[in-house]
Amino acid sequence: MGQKVHPYGFRLGFNKTWRSRWYSDRDYAKLLHEDLALRQDLKKRFAHAGVARIETERAANKLKIDIYTSRPGIIIGRKGTEVDKLKQEVQKRTNRDVFINIQEIQKPELEAQLISESVAVQLEKRVAFRRAMRKAVESALRFGARGIKVRVSGRLNGAEIARSEWYLHGQLPLQTLRADIDYGFAEARTTYGQIGVKVWLYKGERLVPRTGRDEEYRDRGPRRPARAS
Repeated sequence: MGQKVHPYGFRLGFNKTWRSRWYSDRDYAKLLHEDLALRQDLKKRFAHAGVARIETERAANKLKIDIYTSRPGIIIGRKGTEVDKLKQEVQKRTNRDVFINIQEIQKPELEAQLISESVAVQLEKRVAFRRAMRKAVESALRFGARGIKVRVSGRLNGAEIARSEWYLHGQLPLQTLRADIDYGFAEARTTYGQIGVKVWLYKGERLVPRTGRDEEYRDRGPRRPARAS
């Protein structure tokens, strides 16, 4: 039975980077769980702020948190009161010097995570799943997406037997490493049970230059010509 690899992890080192940037020998598990709990709490706390992703970076006794959101005003608050309050809470929780950086997302229609959460919210409001999927697809294509696939799974329309349905428009080269594929997942909690929403979004080709590898090949010199047989 065929399975799909996670598009983000599949492209790490090519056109995607790690969302947790730190290293530890002894406290790796502790810091990893700390990152996971921090992300979960921030997503729950700012559920209506359109948070697409949260990146962390650690160095010595410092912790930097980058929050990418479509509505930064909710997180920052009036005159920065909310973000200052959040900084103090995280410092007390982690015993580290915390730096919080809020990054605004200019086009939330091209963020797979935000699209999946939007579809999930519509399903919870009893919007027809086909209408919610079609609306998300049309919006993404209108804002410049090269291709998009939206898949919903569960007891659709209250059916007794769970099933999956999906819409696919445009290109979606999942096996091409240089393809910039964004992926998002969300769950809609309805009266009939949970409905999973998955979104794959193709933004075009993008490859981050690997300068170290280029210099390595350059130092080797020209390749020897093949011998004539």
